Amino acid sequence: MLEVTGLTCGYGDIIAVDGLSFTVGAGEIFGLIGPNGAGKTTTLRMIATMLKPSSGSISVAGYDTRLEPQKVRENIGFMTGQTALYDRLTPTEMVRYMGQLHGMDEASIRQRREEIFELLGISDFADRRIGRLSSGMKQKTSIARTIIHDSDVMVFDEPTEGLDVMTSRAIVDLIRSCRDDGKTVIFSTHRMGEVKLLCDDIAIIHDGRLFYCGSRTEFEAQMTHDSYEDEFIHLVGAA
Repeated sequence: MLEVTGLTCGYGDIIAVDGLSFTVGAGEIFGLIGPNGAGKTTTLRMIATMLKPSSGSISVAGYDTRLEPQKVRENIGFMTGQTALYDRLTPTEMVRYMGQLHGMDEASIRQRREEIFELLGISDFADRRIGRLSSGMKQKTSIARTIIHDSDVMVFDEPTEGLDVMTSRAIVDLIRSCRDDGKTVIFSTHRMGEVKLLCDDIAIIHDGRLFYCGSRTEFEAQMTHDSYEDEFIHLVGAA
């Protein structure tokens, strides 16, 4: 469902992403981990067609991001903390608007919205203006608008960053349900507990390059330290 080959992105003399290659199948969760500035967000933005790669290729649900970007957008949901919500709208209005942009009819929007709001616990503040919501409520709303069109590929850029335990758990449950529905999920995170809990495959990225890419089981088998955190620090430090 998602194939990245030789992906490179540069800004002048700076190489943000350097020759990444990996694949993610249907019904799999792929974790992209690395320190700040490693190239994670740049990679996810290229997958979501928000940035054009300098070289390499990306295929999403069989569509090339360069040649058929609109088809890619129809088959992908992308959540990033840097995409602003409309403060004057309510979560209900925001999600309805995104559903309309994706060509959904009103009945489908209503049914899908009710399912998502129940799963994420949005119903209690669904008709409150977004500008008056907490950061956790806004994050839930952002995820709801990302997945309203029920796309086959989901991309989450640090979806639990800065959130409390309860909100983070709701989002983790949502990611797990996406996999249970046979969707392809790729997400970046700093939380090693989420990697251990959710991921089928993981990639460690540093200075735009991959230093590990494989299954979580294989990662655990080659670990030389007791925890994911210590192993990650060891690998990045060695790099």
